[in-house]
Amino acid sequence: MLTLFTYWRSSAAYRVRIALAHKELTANQIPVHLLKDGGQQKAAPYRELNPAMLVPTLQHDDLTLNQSLAIIEYLDATFPQQPLLPAEPAKAAVVRALALDIACDIHPLNNLRVLQYLTGTLGLSEQQKTDWILHWLHQGFSALEQRLKQTTGLYAFGDKVTLADLCLVPQVYNALRFQLDMTPFPIIARIYQQCMTLPAFVAAAPEQQADAQA
Repeated sequence: MLTLFTYWRSSAAYRVRIALAHKELTANQIPVHLLKDGGQQKAAPYRELNPAMLVPTLQHDDLTLNQSLAIIEYLDATFPQQPLLPAEPAKAAVVRALALDIACDIHPLNNLRVLQYLTGTLGLSEQQKTDWILHWLHQGFSALEQRLKQTTGLYAFGDKVTLADLCLVPQVYNALRFQLDMTPFPIIARIYQQCMTLPAFVAAAPEQQADAQA
């Protein structure tokens, strides 16, 4: 049985939800509200499950796994239908590099705990926080746009959905939420729009989650 600890607006959890929907897998989804009750991820039961106090966490039988990309690769290996990585090692490495460009270099700088530190501990204003977000999104997307010129087809890598798209879509969702001007990033914007025509991406979207209404 698959169990996913998730939060509706978490980019990392969003990636895993797309993977599950893409592979037509059913998981018991347990919401962990990152703001309610001072952050439910900080409560002892969840902290024991994931000491980093982050989402997502996946449980499958006796396995407990954190880190969205590790979870997705585990799902891809365990449930190989609708693969998310090319079979050829070189092509798979390129897809992983695109995914890591987003998951490691762009996403952490606008993650909730970073933003809370900026406004709480460092005392930045909401406008300064927004300026921080937009600065790092623009810098990260500028590099990603150039890389995608070499790899894109319908999607980030060729004409099939890959791990790279699962990372790109949640990051664009965040960018649109903070009103980043997407005009300089036509390839990223086009891939996002293409992905959002697919049922798996629609089903995994934040507003479609039960805890979005909580």
